Amino acid sequence: MSDNIPGRRAQLASDGVICIDGDIGPARDARISVFDRGFLFGDSAFEVMRTYGGRPFREREHAQRLRASCERLLIPLATSDEALARDTRRTIEASGLAECYVRVMVTRGIGPMSLDLSEAREPSILIFALPLRLLPPETYAQGVAVGLCHAARATDGTRAIGAKTSNYLASVLALHDVRQRGCHEALIVGPGGEVVEGATSNVFVVHDGALATPPAEAGILVGITRRTVIELAHALGLPVRELQLHPGDLYRAHEVFITSSVREIVPVVRVDDVTIAGGQPGPITQRLHAAYRAQTAVTARTD
Repeated sequence: MSDNIPGRRAQLASDGVICIDGDIGPARDARISVFDRGFLFGDSAFEVMRTYGGRPFREREHAQRLRASCERLLIPLATSDEALARDTRRTIEASGLAECYVRVMVTRGIGPMSLDLSEAREPSILIFALPLRLLPPETYAQGVAVGLCHAARATDGTRAIGAKTSNYLASVLALHDVRQRGCHEALIVGPGGEVVEGATSNVFVVHDGALATPPAEAGILVGITRRTVIELAHALGLPVRELQLHPGDLYRAHEVFITSSVREIVPVVRVDDVTIAGGQPGPITQRLHAAYRAQTAVTARTD
């Protein structure tokens, strides 16, 4: 029996680990109370990062956005960014994985079965370090299809708009809908017919060499990858405008792409039934992705 212990540990490590309020254990054994409000009501905020060389990319920016989300949700996050970073490093190291999908989640904590948020006073912090599952290389070479979908998100019209919360039901259903149409991602259309963002991504269009993306005022989650792309575009001398987009703007675009932490920059070659730019990833999308990967390589080399 003892001969199998190393193999057992390797199997547990390959599944990843989760840190719950400072205690790290195998992901498959992780447990939270059924009275945790994150479980009961989706009453929580989270961030997702991807490691390069075992280091989370733009970790400080993710921590800042997590804290801002908690403030919007009135979740008192007393833990410092430094302490959160230490626990994140500990969790990544404990996973034994070369690269990780990292999720940092703050729930309001355990309380009675009540909507009264004052009933829960000790937030729970969960840090996931799980195997990183990437899109196949041909996705970036061939591009993907996206579908437009009308959806009302849980935070729309509330003080929580713009926060990264765990209540993703609207996005879950929107993504399911477009997947039935052979699409990789759902692009949410707001009540005024405006294109807001993807179910799990931000969206950009390129027209005559200039980039455009919906502004924060549209109620989007202002992505860290989105921010990085805007910075890279400026560095490359590419104009960027933040403005309201409509379906026709995507249909007529010379290029379209979506961004997220794990997927990076993904070219879009079809929106609904409309082929974009001859059905091939565009040169500006490819140029930005090359610049993005050059920046992540710096993270991987940093001690």
